[in-house]
Amino acid sequence: MQLEDKLAVIEAVLFACGEPVEEERLTEACEVEKSELSKLIAALNSRYSDCGSSLEVLRLDKSYQLATKKEFAPYIRAAMETKRSASLSPAAMEVLTVVAYNQPVTRSFIDDVRGVDSTGVVNSLLEKELIEEAGRLDIPGRPLIFRTTANFLRCFKLSSLEELPPLPTEDSQLSFEDVAAPKT
Repeated sequence: MQLEDKLAVIEAVLFACGEPVEEERLTEACEVEKSELSKLIAALNSRYSDCGSSLEVLRLDKSYQLATKKEFAPYIRAAMETKRSASLSPAAMEVLTVVAYNQPVTRSFIDDVRGVDSTGVVNSLLEKELIEEAGRLDIPGRPLIFRTTANFLRCFKLSSLEELPPLPTEDSQLSFEDVAAPKT
């Protein structure tokens, strides 16, 4: 394999993984010798530097990771905050409540509880990583089931689902008669 091909393979693997890749795994996957890996990483970093790229390969203990250079952090943070910090709509809060208190649940269960189609809201919550797919039910149609994520706990400052506030009991809720009956 030519030098350019080796560099391209390493870059592709690091990009696709998106997280640190152990040195041994990287050499095996890229079919390069362990003894030449550090030289190839240096050549890749030199290429990035020469063309003014925002990327660099970091060595993290015995792993490597493709990352952006530190000077671009404020721009990345601003883009990520804009996406993630958008407040949740009432519909999103309803869906999160249904999932958190009843998980794992199907989308049709969510729709039944809310009385409306929840596809768009569920997709939005998946994108924000507040809920995730938790498998499929073993019934006809094998519908997806959803649960909350660790990110949900972090965003709502909970250490576990046991910290969710209790649901109101029937005794603590007003009945229709209490609201509709005129006071005498």
